[in-house]
Amino acid sequence: MKRFVILLFTVVTTTVFSQSRKIPTDTMVVTNHNTIIKNVSISYKATTGTQPVWDDKGNPTATLYYTYYERNNVKDKANRPLVISFNGGPGSASVWMHIAYTGPKVLNIDDEGYPVQPYGVKDNPNSILDIADIVYVNPVNTGYSRMIKDKDGKLPDRKKFFGINADIKYLAEWINTFVTRKNRWESPKYIIGESYGGTRVMGLANELQNNQWMYLNGVIMVSPADYKLYSTSQPVYSALNLPYFTAAAWYQKVLPNELQQKDLLDILPEVENYAINTLMPALAKGGFISDIEKQQVAKKNGLLFWFK
Repeated sequence: MKRFVILLFTVVTTTVFSQSRKIPTDTMVVTNHNTIIKNVSISYKATTGTQPVWDDKGNPTATLYYTYYERNNVKDKANRPLVISFNGGPGSASVWMHIAYTGPKVLNIDDEGYPVQPYGVKDNPNSILDIADIVYVNPVNTGYSRMIKDKDGKLPDRKKFFGINADIKYLAEWINTFVTRKNRWESPKYIIGESYGGTRVMGLANELQNNQWMYLNGVIMVSPADYKLYSTSQPVYSALNLPYFTAAAWYQKVLPNELQQKDLLDILPEVENYAINTLMPALAKGGFISDIEKQQVAKKNGLLFWFK
């Protein structure tokens, strides 16, 4: 009996004092900061908050969490680029593009990517905020972004958000709203996606142009992953990896001297042409490839990828 009373008291207490977690549907917080980029002090405004996705009847069905950085004291916003940034997954928030790549602050890490003390962030000398404003968008169910229950307490159909085409459709609508609210229609607009984000921004470019009347100035793909090819060992997948491997080897200064001395932008067109027109057909031949062609391809691959 005593145990039952204690258990009942615990349940009642937990129920009475427990907090209900609810994401605000439409809100924002604005703060001002400074960072150093390329040895220049940059003053900027950070806006973070949520913005809804609506259904055909104007009811919010989800809210997306975002972080928006704008450089202060910019008089001509019409000529200042806006970069809309995504990570991949497809279940990843835009955290790594944000605090490890293009944002005004990056994590305290060493050259190998391990965190160092004191833990936290530091100025990002390679941020793009000196030349462009950036918004980092978290798709539904990443970060603080969530679906919203209707007046009857029912969540929307998951198919509205989770799927290659569904993901593209609702994000294009969200971007339209964001650009309208921030008065950035005249600004040059770019979208950038990492990993699965590469697939996402390819689709978004088409969706924005055809259904939102938004013509982008550019699409940037960071190590894009096509999940219909990913880890399939198909010739297309294997061949298209070669330019990435070559770029990594060039950065690490481990290419043969004749290539290492060249600028990367001079090397990549040659590698891309070789990957598409020589390596891909060679891999597709499989066991039917001749010994001579096999040796030629192996030698070329070694020059473009293998270490010295």
